Amino acid sequence: MNIPSWDLTIAYQGLNDPKIEQDLAAVEALFPELAKLDATSLAGVAAALTKQQTERVKVMTLGTYVNCILSVDAADEQAKKLLGKVNVLQSQLDQAMTPFMQATVNLSLEDFDALLEMGEGEEGLSSWRFLLERERLLKPQQLTVAEEQLLTALDVDGKLAWGRLYDNITGSMKVTLQLPDGQQERMGLSQAASLLYGGDSMRREPAWRAISEAMTTHQESFAAILNALSGARLTEYQKRSHTQPVHYLDLSLHTSRIEKATLDAMMAVARGNRHIGQKAGLLMARLFGTDKLKPWDEMASMPALSGGDASTYSFAQGIAIIREAFAGVDPEMAEFVDMMVEKQLIDAAPQPNKRLGAYCTKFADSRLPLVFMTWGGSMSDVLTLAHELGHAFHNWVMQDMPLVQTRYPMTLAETASIFAENVVRDALMEKASNEQEKLLMLWEEAQSALALIVNIPVRYEFEKAFYEQRQGGEFTPEQLKTLMSETWQEWYGEAMDETNEMFWASKLHFSIAEISFYNYPYLFGYLFSKGVYAQREAKGDSFYADYKALLRDTGSMTAEEVVAKHLGMDIRQSEFWQQSVDMVAKQIEEFELVLGKFNGFRH
Repeated sequence: MNIPSWDLTIAYQGLNDPKIEQDLAAVEALFPELAKLDATSLAGVAAALTKQQTERVKVMTLGTYVNCILSVDAADEQAKKLLGKVNVLQSQLDQAMTPFMQATVNLSLEDFDALLEMGEGEEGLSSWRFLLERERLLKPQQLTVAEEQLLTALDVDGKLAWGRLYDNITGSMKVTLQLPDGQQERMGLSQAASLLYGGDSMRREPAWRAISEAMTTHQESFAAILNALSGARLTEYQKRSHTQPVHYLDLSLHTSRIEKATLDAMMAVARGNRHIGQKAGLLMARLFGTDKLKPWDEMASMPALSGGDASTYSFAQGIAIIREAFAGVDPEMAEFVDMMVEKQLIDAAPQPNKRLGAYCTKFADSRLPLVFMTWGGSMSDVLTLAHELGHAFHNWVMQDMPLVQTRYPMTLAETASIFAENVVRDALMEKASNEQEKLLMLWEEAQSALALIVNIPVRYEFEKAFYEQRQGGEFTPEQLKTLMSETWQEWYGEAMDETNEMFWASKLHFSIAEISFYNYPYLFGYLFSKGVYAQREAKGDSFYADYKALLRDTGSMTAEEVVAKHLGMDIRQSEFWQQSVDMVAKQIEEFELVLGKFNGFRH
């Protein structure tokens, strides 16, 4: 099996497919119909909500399609133009719906209940209840219809444009590796980034330094992007503070569907236990033969104990590992992996203009999930693929539900992905025939502990401090580098003696236009998933059905409600998070124990 690329013909036959123009025209034809409806009547609001559903699916599908194309080739000019059209159309649809959504927010409870009984079909609009109830919570922040429409319209050439600029720069960026033998190697940014996850010890540090140098070259542009996105958000929050103050974290908490008490409890536990992640980093450093972990080794494959390069895996081997591990949970999960491969819903082939990162998305019309990554052949890549397939499975088990009930928050999204990683790690651990194979799986656990208990809080604390200080004016690249280095040192401590000062630029999450604080949900998912995974052995044969039921609830409950229902615990209390951290601590202790059996080993 070769490393696969997507087959996107399940949506459109290509960028010249006549269906694209037909779908664009169908959405545009909706606007005059919506304009005729009365937003002051329940019947008008119900009609608008019902009518827009079909056309919104078209916009969402088009958006997914063109973003998939640009993920593989960020330089595709035709796709860029189409994305511009889709963004404008999405904005126009949101603006057209603003009067109706605002009317819904302002309804009395009696009228709101009456609205949900209206609409077409047996269920009417009842499936919208949770989503609309969440919108109604934002009433104190509401602006006038005209102001809301203006903000939405400005986003197309405002926040979204800054996000596109980041994608365009990084997608077309080339870096030059200065190799130890004096030779140079030029490649795309995503190809260089994939080397950081692999076992090529001769090219890993050169790749890290080449990325850092390239980011420094463009540091003014990246600083402008961060300043513009944060400045626009802070200005909007200020305008929305007419009734009560809107904090820069409020929108993130709302979209994550968690309470501030939950976030504070989780971060306090992370801070109090960062020594566990630091210990993991120091143990990893021993395998590299260094006293402290180097930033270019942080995500790398475990070094081969006998010297040379680490083990590598073909894509076919990676899929086989994941399929077998998923089958251990339930045959249905293995069949799902087969379907993803057979329908060519995974894009993992390295490409020169490929964007950074890995993600899962879906086509709204067919509900088919898609997975994006760049395969480098490391065990880390195997787990990244498992992670994204976990997301995809989450989407798959919700495919028969009303679309409005499948919009789960990022906090709960990470549950399925990290659960999938745990399944693969445990399956490989059970199959381990010697201490070296056990060490490899414990290495992956240690690497996750470092990433999620240390690196994720670095991102959160950096962004939090940035927003607090950004209210006083724009940051220069030097200020951003200083803030990142200080935050990095605070959390990594003695585990690393060199900071990643350009991380604010190289980590694309900081420059996502649609959302801020794209960081702490990973820690939430990691620790929450540990709690969910612990139920697997306890529940036995009933676990799989319960697990799917939990996933299906994620689109219509807050995180607090999901945990209370399925685990019987309160995530606003530190005890919930500490029990998961304790599980991680035991794994790091086991890593140290097994590593000790290879005493005297220096790579």
